Amino acid sequence: MEPDAIRAGQRVPHGGEPDRSLLDFSANTNPVSPEGTRDVYDAAFEASRRYPDDEYSAFRTAAGEFVGCAPDRVIPTAGGLAAIRLAMERTLSPGDRALVPYPSFGEYAREVRLQGATPQFVHHEDVLAIEGDVLDACSLAIVCTPNNPTGEAADPDELAAFADRCQAAGTTLLVDEAFLGFTDQPSAATIDADGVIVARSLTKLFGLPGLRAGFAVASGEPRDDLETARQAWSLGTPAARVGAHCLRQDEFVETTRDRVARERTRLRGALDTRFDVRPSDAPYLLCDVGDRDVDAVIAAARADGVAIRDARTFRTLESHIRVAIKDRRSNDRLLVALDCNG
Repeated sequence: MEPDAIRAGQRVPHGGEPDRSLLDFSANTNPVSPEGTRDVYDAAFEASRRYPDDEYSAFRTAAGEFVGCAPDRVIPTAGGLAAIRLAMERTLSPGDRALVPYPSFGEYAREVRLQGATPQFVHHEDVLAIEGDVLDACSLAIVCTPNNPTGEAADPDELAAFADRCQAAGTTLLVDEAFLGFTDQPSAATIDADGVIVARSLTKLFGLPGLRAGFAVASGEPRDDLETARQAWSLGTPAARVGAHCLRQDEFVETTRDRVARERTRLRGALDTRFDVRPSDAPYLLCDVGDRDVDAVIAAARADGVAIRDARTFRTLESHIRVAIKDRRSNDRLLVALDCNG
């Protein structure tokens, strides 16, 4: 990272409610975890008295099977954001430019700036159409699929074609798939191009955001660079063992996808009675509250015991909230708190 950029930088607001008395709809995490996860975590305690095995063979194998790539292409990281930072540290130098989607995850622009590089903002709906001089001028291009907070997943064919253009331009493509596991779409890890780096988070799909487990996927020279640059013992033993366990729970993943899709349709229909709700492929919905006061909507929900995300923290979203998709009972509480018909 660039020292002057660090001193000029600042933190980025996120969802996640510290008040445990509130039902948290501000963070898009699964309300349940796979069966047996606690047992695996408990069993890792004794093994944690030694340093982790830095090879992470079991974790790499499970992750590779999950996204459809060879295990040696998997780079273990402490969460998806750690994979994003590692990719940017490898790719960006001071003075470089990076194509950053908006409205989207606020950490992208922050991480670009921390490297001394400059974010070039492009509306997320237009990113996959970028070509020519704009792409040639960027060392890095970022795609978030499904996009956070809007929820749309990128078309796999359009993403593959964009990856080809990035490779021709000498631009590294970073694909953030933090929420792709909630869909049945293929991972960009299956794209055969050395210039593609994929960032994955385990903790959202498997309901363990505090565990900090994730990985990057790359090939060729980028893969070798990331493997060399990653921190030693980049995953704690509990994270590595729980992560490998969760990644093998195919039935849990299918059940989660079905529930999220079903509840998302139901919630969107109910929320549409009061707000303008965007279609989504993700475990969250972006709602435009119109001429209502966003602060008042958030405060009323909190008074009813529910925390929702103030989406005004995302670039260009001035009248929006974002809500997660959880289990049916919790979702019903959300609808009551937002004064919507269930």
